[in-house]
Amino acid sequence: MMNTTHGAIGVAMASVTVLVLPEFAVVAAVAALLGSVFPDLDLLVGTHRKTLHFPIVGWVLALPATVWAALAPSLVSVGAAFFALGATVHAVTDAVGAGHELRPWERTSQQAVYAHALGRWITPRRWVRYDGAPEDLALMGVVTLPVLALYDGVVRNVMLAALGVSVIYTAIRKRMPELTPDWIKDSE
Repeated sequence: MMNTTHGAIGVAMASVTVLVLPEFAVVAAVAALLGSVFPDLDLLVGTHRKTLHFPIVGWVLALPATVWAALAPSLVSVGAAFFALGATVHAVTDAVGAGHELRPWERTSQQAVYAHALGRWITPRRWVRYDGAPEDLALMGVVTLPVLALYDGVVRNVMLAALGVSVIYTAIRKRMPELTPDWIKDSE
């Protein structure tokens, strides 16, 4: 999935705070967005979808953080909960997409995301054929709807901008491998 789709999923999860804890709605959205895009920083620091992706182990942090936020809501607890939830859900949803290759539409990789707890790679499900596929853009649009309905101001504008970036990325996705720097190709 596109990083913008991951971010939108995180902010959509955070949208519940608008209804139940509106005083924490913005911090929840920001933390969820940051947490949801954080795992892909492993493109810069290690093996993509392995170094900062924790589809199973992430729940060990996300669930207690969520309980903490529910029992003692504060800027810190709500922020920690939504950051951890965003990062964990990102890793989990990478398994429903393609492998982590540069041309995922070619289906040459059977490695979607690494499960540290299992000591192996999870096989891609390919429900979203590749990042930037039309169904990825459609998913981005659908999960952005609650955000656009419940938030206004900066959060709403950031999500509209992310949707615009997603449209452009989808339009040029299949041309991206030729533009990818060698240091990123080497991390695949």
